[in-house]
Amino acid sequence: MENNGIEWRVSGGLVPYPQALAEMEARAAAIRNEGAGELAWMLEHPPLYTAGTSAAVDELLVPDRFPVFRSGRGGRYTYHGPGQRVGYILLDLERRGRDVRTYVHALEGWVIAALARLGVAAHPADGRIGIWVDTPGGEAKIGAIGVRVRRWVTLHGFAINVAPDLSHFGGIVPCGLAEYPVTSLAALGVAATLDDVDAALVAAMPDFLHALCRSAEKA
Repeated sequence: MENNGIEWRVSGGLVPYPQALAEMEARAAAIRNEGAGELAWMLEHPPLYTAGTSAAVDELLVPDRFPVFRSGRGGRYTYHGPGQRVGYILLDLERRGRDVRTYVHALEGWVIAALARLGVAAHPADGRIGIWVDTPGGEAKIGAIGVRVRRWVTLHGFAINVAPDLSHFGGIVPCGLAEYPVTSLAALGVAATLDDVDAALVAAMPDFLHALCRSAEKA
């Protein structure tokens, strides 16, 4: 289906990472070369680790725990697995404003606004990419942001911890931030499903696109 003129796709089951990466790459090329439509793709992966362009070898603590995949996105190591909503966002910044920083901030704002609709007060943090919440033990990360822009088409996107097995993050230093724990909606006592998260993202999507529209108007 389409949402705000963008194809909104939700995949059931667990999508293998290499398959998702190949489909992303093909769609991004089609957007740039063939005028294909933009895409917001919601999915889950089987348990795995991905290494961004800044990943350090010593941040992979248990190399043989889950498959490890190199990705072209920015950032360091992250975990994907069941109970986590992964959103791959493929937009054409050629017409939405050639401003990668604005795009990343708008993506963060989109996830934060969606979480607010679920009763969670999340926020960005200076010097730390991602989505954060305050807990009795201090700040914890509830969502990751990792993007790549190729020929002004965006790839990758975000991951929101809905109800994953948080122990799976123990095989890496998540995003290179050893001093900060990760959390989830379930750990915060929020009984939200992936469908609930998707509905919140759909509701918050117009403001996300409006932020990009303002960027394009300034360009």
